[in-house]
Amino acid sequence: MVSRTYRFRRRAGALLMVGTVLGGSAAPLWAQAAPAPARPAPASTPATQQGPAAPAANPTPAETPAPVERTIRSIAVKGNQRLEPETIRAYANLSPGQTYTAETLDQALKALYDTQLFADVTINGGDTGDLVINVRENPVINRIILEGNKHIKDDKITPEIKLAPRQIFTRSAVRSDVDRILELYRRQGRFAARVDPKIVQLDQNRVDVVFEIYEGDLAKVRAINILGNEHFSDARLRKEMYTRQAGGVLGFLKSNDTYDPDRLAADQQKLRAYYLTQGYADFRVVSALAELTPDRRDFVITYVVEEGPRYKFGTVEADSALRDFPNAEVLKIAKIRPGGWFNAKQVEDAMTNLNEAAGNLGYAFADINPAYNRDADKRLMNLTIKVTPTPRVYVERIDITGNTSTRDKVIRREFRLNEGDAFNALKVKRSQDRIQSLGFFQDKLEVKQTEGSSPDRVVLGVAVEEKPTGQLSLSGGYSSLEKAVIQLAISQNNFMGKGQTVDASVNWSVYSKSVEAGFVEPYFLDKNILLGGRLFRRDYRSFNFIGTNRNTTYSELSTGGTLSFGFPMTEYWNFGGRYTLEGDKVSLDKGTFYTDPDGSGPLPAVCDPLKAGRYLCDEIGNRVTSSIGFSTIYDDTDAIHPTRGQHMTLSEDFAGLGGDVRYIRSRFDATKYKSVGAGWVVSLHGEGGYIAPLQKSPGPGRDAIRLTDRFFDPGLRGFDIRGIGPRIVRIPYNTDGTLGVLDIKKDVTDAIGGRAYYMGRLEVEFPVSSGLKSMGLRPSAYVDVGSLWNVARPQLIDAKYICSPSASNTTDITTFTSPVSDCSVDYSGTAHTVANFASAPGFREEFLGDSPRPRLSVGIGVNWTSPFGPLRLDLAKAILKQKGDDTKLFTFNVGTQF
Repeated sequence: MVSRTYRFRRRAGALLMVGTVLGGSAAPLWAQAAPAPARPAPASTPATQQGPAAPAANPTPAETPAPVERTIRSIAVKGNQRLEPETIRAYANLSPGQTYTAETLDQALKALYDTQLFADVTINGGDTGDLVINVRENPVINRIILEGNKHIKDDKITPEIKLAPRQIFTRSAVRSDVDRILELYRRQGRFAARVDPKIVQLDQNRVDVVFEIYEGDLAKVRAINILGNEHFSDARLRKEMYTRQAGGVLGFLKSNDTYDPDRLAADQQKLRAYYLTQGYADFRVVSALAELTPDRRDFVITYVVEEGPRYKFGTVEADSALRDFPNAEVLKIAKIRPGGWFNAKQVEDAMTNLNEAAGNLGYAFADINPAYNRDADKRLMNLTIKVTPTPRVYVERIDITGNTSTRDKVIRREFRLNEGDAFNALKVKRSQDRIQSLGFFQDKLEVKQTEGSSPDRVVLGVAVEEKPTGQLSLSGGYSSLEKAVIQLAISQNNFMGKGQTVDASVNWSVYSKSVEAGFVEPYFLDKNILLGGRLFRRDYRSFNFIGTNRNTTYSELSTGGTLSFGFPMTEYWNFGGRYTLEGDKVSLDKGTFYTDPDGSGPLPAVCDPLKAGRYLCDEIGNRVTSSIGFSTIYDDTDAIHPTRGQHMTLSEDFAGLGGDVRYIRSRFDATKYKSVGAGWVVSLHGEGGYIAPLQKSPGPGRDAIRLTDRFFDPGLRGFDIRGIGPRIVRIPYNTDGTLGVLDIKKDVTDAIGGRAYYMGRLEVEFPVSSGLKSMGLRPSAYVDVGSLWNVARPQLIDAKYICSPSASNTTDITTFTSPVSDCSVDYSGTAHTVANFASAPGFREEFLGDSPRPRLSVGIGVNWTSPFGPLRLDLAKAILKQKGDDTKLFTFNVGTQF
């Protein structure tokens, strides 16, 4: 009977699961001892018993029966597959010869279940001493399978799962893993996520554990309610928060309308910061409650606030203990006036400015703090700026860490302070900007200050994180016009960690071939002198389009080199000089643009203006350019992607130091950057140039500056390459002798450049979320304005008809403005037989675009540091344009870094 009781009760407590679905937790029911037989009640004393009657005694409680003790005679183990019997007996703490009771067997069962190695355990033979431990071992996990997860990939979920192949399967471990997976989804805002764990039974007591995941939708913020606000509307306060309500026309673009507990805490700080800027010094958030809707899809957030009274600044005083930082100077820098509404941000900015000013005086660890004295009755906030005494400090040492490739000296030479110098916060800031502007390290680099070996010593430390300084731009393609196109450019701006620049590029296509290589040493012989050089060979073939057909116009083959040097004149002004020697040859394809190219006809092989245009025929020839020039550069910007400061460049080049070409080219450009807070950066850019000839025009209709030396593209977005400026368009005549309609996309168009240009740009860079910023996205909107003009008006052709030689005629094309019957003489006066010629409609050349009137475009763009390299996308619309301009709506440029 006892044996059957143990077996039944232990099996009742060992039920684990039904089918393959894991059930809920079930603790084992420990066996209890069988009740002892009732003890007979003592016999009452008969009434006739002799002797005095005993006094009535208080009833005593029944005694607990002593547990029945037996001795273990033997212990057998059954059902085990992987575990040895001795191991199981050791887990049960039972051994032959040991005395036991029902409680002992209960403890043995509990110990075996605590190992989590068994799905079922029973102990039989408790009434005989021959114990039999029957076990059913937990299965071994074969593999872990995830199903249904799309938004969170396996590599993110797997580290949260503690179960692993070849481990023992237990329900408690599965429940813990489920909880961890659900928490991972909750952190991503998916509160409706559900995880159903299942097992698949295999042979040899193995199982596959399958986590079936229903991810659910992101939990949106359905509404943000604010209670207790009297002076500001809910809508105004919501604008100050990071979190946004879901919905709206552009709701699909939002990324901050999901519930995030951390963002909820940050929103409370944003609310308090806003009220403190409006004079509400006692403002507080009483409570913030986020309630999940019954369908578990959205949250409703409710803030209860207490605004309190509004304060103004009362008295504003200074208490400075620094002799060279008097109270009057403190108040002048603080710029806080009595009577204005209290603004904690204004006070914070004042403390920042005061600490910078004290740092410029040599006080690296100045202790400057505001002291408030609140007058609640008058609602005034009296302010005293306390400047406690601190010693002047000197730079003890400069520590540089994190530079694995860049040499220490490359960083140290950018410091405006040396070890032993008096500390100066302005020079520290300038050093930080110069190191950042190298472009070798991560953004937001900071030079930190720590106390040195004594209170008057400071240690400057900069921990850099190197980023790719090389750039590889590779593109290739194929078209029916250009066939194969290959462009390869490679540069390294920190060659061998020395700060040197090495670059090379190759460009090959049917219409353009070039090879260039350059080298720049910014600190020649460890002196602050730049020295560089560049060699190049370029074979460029200009082209135009006639409809969709692309046609080569002229070819320019140039070979040369440049030597350059530079040095700083002041901290922000630099001077650079250069010498360039270049030889070039401009030619036209004889088979296309020449009369009688093979010399078999009566006419000489010369450039035919009817085919090429006089403006191209005049440019043919070889020339040598020997030029010397200089540039002065002012730059006090703060980084590679500036947020403040200005950059200005003035350049002059004089060609005529020998050679065949003589001119003076002048260029100026300037850019101003300004951060207007909250991630907004405004930049204003302007540039212009002019080429003054130092030689006379070579003939009528020809400009003194040759075609290849002119300005061509000021870089206006919204217009195609060479899309503005002077150009010659050939408008065809109709068969009836009337002039056709100008179509800039179909007619033959040749840009001929100009001697003067200007360009201006106003650009606003937008703030982006930290996620987009980490991806390297910098969107902006802009307005571009500019023009290109000033070139001598070329001699134009107006030919209503063109007489072509017949098949039996060996003479070349002849032009006429008269009817077909007059095909008896050509434009040179040579007589021919009319029968030898055929007539076709001609064309008229028009000179367009030579005007300083502005072109204007507006657009949006984005810079993206993509995995493929730096990418720039622009979408721009031309608003103001002139007849003949070629517009383009979308442009992009791409490269890659290494």
